Amino acid sequence: MKIVIAPDSFKDSLSAQGVADAIALGLAEVWPDAQLIKCPMADGGEGTVESVLAACDGQLRHAAVQGPLGTTVEAAWGWLPHSHTAIIEMAEASGLQLVPVDQRDACISSTFGTGELIRAALDAGAQRIILAIGGSATNDGGAGAMQALGVKLLDAQGLPLAPGGLALAQLFRIDLSEIDPRLANVRFDIAADVNNPLCGPHGASAIFGPQKGASPEQVQLLDHALGHFADHCANVLSKDVRDEPGSGAAGGLGFAAKAFLGAQFKAGVEVVAELVGLADAVQNADLVITGEGRFDAQTLRGKTPFGVARIARQQGVPVIVIAGTLGEGYQALYEHGIDAAFALASGPMTLAQACSEAPRLLRERASDIARVWRVAARRA
Repeated sequence: MKIVIAPDSFKDSLSAQGVADAIALGLAEVWPDAQLIKCPMADGGEGTVESVLAACDGQLRHAAVQGPLGTTVEAAWGWLPHSHTAIIEMAEASGLQLVPVDQRDACISSTFGTGELIRAALDAGAQRIILAIGGSATNDGGAGAMQALGVKLLDAQGLPLAPGGLALAQLFRIDLSEIDPRLANVRFDIAADVNNPLCGPHGASAIFGPQKGASPEQVQLLDHALGHFADHCANVLSKDVRDEPGSGAAGGLGFAAKAFLGAQFKAGVEVVAELVGLADAVQNADLVITGEGRFDAQTLRGKTPFGVARIARQQGVPVIVIAGTLGEGYQALYEHGIDAAFALASGPMTLAQACSEAPRLLRERASDIARVWRVAARRA
C-alpha cells in the first residue's frame, strides 16, 4: 500500500505536520508495512510557510518589522536556498491576529511590514518570492508594502502620505524613482483563495473591511480612497488591474503586487502543492487522505482538500477527508474528487475537548478508515 497524507492544519489545534503525523500513526496500526508519504499542506493562509518548510527542508528566518499599527513585531518567513525562493505570509507582519479586537482599524492599518519582509528576501538573494496573503488586518491597497520598497506616495504638498487606506484619498503623485531595482529581476507569485476585485460592492473594503474594524461609513470612504489610488497607479504604470480577480485580496495587497511587481495570482493550495511535490507523490498511490478543521461548501472555493482532490483525481487515486467537523454542503465535494468524508468526534464533546484530543481522534479515525478499507479489499 502507498498512501499519501496531505492535510491542512486544524486551526487552534494542530499544524498540518501534526495532523499528518497523527493520521500516519493510525494507519500504521493496521498497515505496518505501508508506504506512508506525508505532505503537509496549506492554502495560502496561516501555516503556509510551516507546511512548505516541513516538506522541502527549508529554513525558517525572522525579521523585526512594522506591524499593522506601526509597532515592531517579530515576523517569520521561509527560505528555500536551493531554488532561491522566499515564502512570505503577509499575516506574519500585517495580520489580523496581531491586533486586539478593540484596536482594529482598517483606516490606518498598513502593509509596510510586509514590504520589509520582501526587502529581507531580496537581501537574501531571492529570485522568486511567494506571497501568501490570507489573514490581513489591512485595507491600504498594498500601499504600505510599496512604500517600504521605495515607492513614494505624496500629497499635494509633496509630503509622504500617512499610513493606511484612508490616507490614499489625499494621494497627489506617485514617484517611482527610488523603487528597489532588485524587484525587476524577481518572480512574484500570489498564493491566496480570494478572487475579489479591488473596489466596488465585492471589493476589499466592502467584503473584508468590517471584520478589520471599518464602519459602514468608513467602508465607503476606503473604497473611494482605493479607487483614487488605482487611478493614479493606472496613470503611472500604464495598466489598470483593479478589476482583475484577486486584486482585492488582503485589503488590496493583491492589487499592488500585480500592479507594481507583476505578480501572478495562483490558488494557494496549487502553489503549496507545487512546492511540496504533491503530484509526484500521488503517482501510483492507492489512497490519498487529506483534511481540514471544517469541511463544508466553502471548501469548494479552493481550500486544501479541494486542491488535493483535483490532483489525485487526475491520476485516478481515491481521496478520503478527515475533518474536525462536517459542515453544511460538504456533500457537494463528492462531485469534485472526494470519495468519503469523516468527522473527528466519536461522541458528544465540546470544541475545546475536540481540539485538545485531536491527535488521538485523528489516529483513531485513520485506523478505522484503514480497517474498513482492508475489509473491502479482501472482499474484492
